[in-house]
Amino acid sequence: MLFKTRGIVLKVTDFAESSVVAKIYTEKFGLQTYLINGVKKPKAKIHLNMLQPLHLLELVVYHKPNGTMQRIKDARTFPLLLHIPYDIVKSSIAIFLNEMIYKSIKQQHEDEVMFEFIAKGVELLDQSAEGVSNFHLLFLARLTRFLGFYPDLSASDRGRFFDLKDGVFVQHQPPHVYFVETDFKEAWLQLFESRIDDFAVLKLNNHARKTLLAKLIDFYSFHIEDFGAVKSHEILEEVLS
Repeated sequence: MLFKTRGIVLKVTDFAESSVVAKIYTEKFGLQTYLINGVKKPKAKIHLNMLQPLHLLELVVYHKPNGTMQRIKDARTFPLLLHIPYDIVKSSIAIFLNEMIYKSIKQQHEDEVMFEFIAKGVELLDQSAEGVSNFHLLFLARLTRFLGFYPDLSASDRGRFFDLKDGVFVQHQPPHVYFVETDFKEAWLQLFESRIDDFAVLKLNNHARKTLLAKLIDFYSFHIEDFGAVKSHEILEEVLS
């Protein structure tokens, strides 16, 4: 059957001479794998440049329940990203967030609320005229709500450290190295208590930004099964420094 759905491009892998396999997070079906033929041909109906990281699509798809590989009948870019593909800072943030989202989303069922959050986040990043150097931190902090491991902040007034493994504030330093130190407690709290569109007013120096990013990646790795190593954050840190 044919269905209309919105999609967010997460990963594209070459398949044969002119085709690709695309992992696309869809509004209607969750994460799906699509075989797209002929994208590298000059007159392709679906062009390869439409399948860049975090590009937003409107799709008409063939969908078989429990199918491992689906097909796309038609696709168009909407809304068109005007700045992310051409701005080195925004494109670096997009590539990093793309990797984090891809490693985080496992399900093949719909979650329209999470889809809307991610899609609106991409649009916000693209359209913002203000400094976006802290955007990825707030985005990842807010995304934990939808992924199911938003931290327990109730003991933040009493706890001096944040235990990344248990996701709670504790009074005494944990017996391992995976925690947020007292010096960064307030900034860590601010990430999770702020709205995503507050990224421009969040004041962090390069050291704090780098530290908080490392803590967020650790936090994700503890709470998402088979999360694996993150590679793109090193390029992002270089661009933002």
